[in-house]
Amino acid sequence: MKYLINILFLLSFVACTSAPAYKGIPYTDFPETRNLTACPLPMDTAVFRFPFRIKIQGDTVAVMDLHGVGHFIHLFHYPDFSYITSLGKRGDSPEEMLSAENIRWDGNSLWTLDANRSKLTRFGLSLSGDSLLRKERVSLDKGILRGLDFVLYNDSTFIIPDYSGESRFCLVDRTGKLLHKMGSIPTTNEEALKHARPALAQAWRSFIDYNPRNGVLAAVTQLGEVLEIYNLKDSTHVVRVGLHGEPKFRVAESYGVPTGIMGFSDVQVTDSAIYAVFQGTTFKEISQKMQRGDMTDGGRYIYVFSLTGEPVRKYVLDHYIYGISVDEQNGDIVATDVNSDEPIMKYSI
Repeated sequence: MKYLINILFLLSFVACTSAPAYKGIPYTDFPETRNLTACPLPMDTAVFRFPFRIKIQGDTVAVMDLHGVGHFIHLFHYPDFSYITSLGKRGDSPEEMLSAENIRWDGNSLWTLDANRSKLTRFGLSLSGDSLLRKERVSLDKGILRGLDFVLYNDSTFIIPDYSGESRFCLVDRTGKLLHKMGSIPTTNEEALKHARPALAQAWRSFIDYNPRNGVLAAVTQLGEVLEIYNLKDSTHVVRVGLHGEPKFRVAESYGVPTGIMGFSDVQVTDSAIYAVFQGTTFKEISQKMQRGDMTDGGRYIYVFSLTGEPVRKYVLDHYIYGISVDEQNGDIVATDVNSDEPIMKYSI
């Protein structure tokens, strides 16, 4: 019955969010700016090539390596970061993974998405309770075009961004079946909506997060500067657009080629706010840096918004970071730095 009620509510939300796209509410600045200094966290092993995502639950932290050689996921004790084990072995066999896009804790289980295989995998506690083993694998419906992120809406439904350009999100059940699509890309680019939806969807690739306690689903664009907030409890939808505007791109052979800026790189919805890592570097600047031999990657800003999208605070960092795990209760943000030999940083807020 709970499953049925949740699906019926989501379908009602679909009806409310499938209207034509509209122009977002602009924001230009934050009422407060703070500078933060990192404290590097020592680790007893160095296993990363590109530490992309970090998720902390209790006394365990999972770090996802986007370009992992042997494994994509590594577990550590928290807060001392002593090594526990590695998961998601990289390889071509059916039991191995070809890629990893994100990781999500669900109780004592850890989910991950392999976009190249179109599969979600759940790792659960072993009988001894001292490690995680592969417990479940979900093959995604062929109607889902290369899912690049996911959240758990409840114990029976996933939400995955839609990259076909037809909608904003796909609702997927526990077996991988596509249940429905919802929302639309909130662009003012009418030409792309009519003639280049797949390229538009690529340009609007977004990182997402969902908090089941307040029902807020947030999406931030990898290009440009757009934040979307879907409240799945009251069916409201807010779009906030920063100074850099919508994702900018040109169409080449049906693909969207970025021409503007690198925007957001991660987002987390806490019980009271939305935290998003922002870069704001143009592709011209990135090219010039690379020509100088500067391969620094990531963002030096964390933007904080209210759950309704109001700008609250901007943190200016002393490192370039990618992924974050926010602990509001203890006033900490733990972040990944792909540029450093000490890749895990902690900020006090």
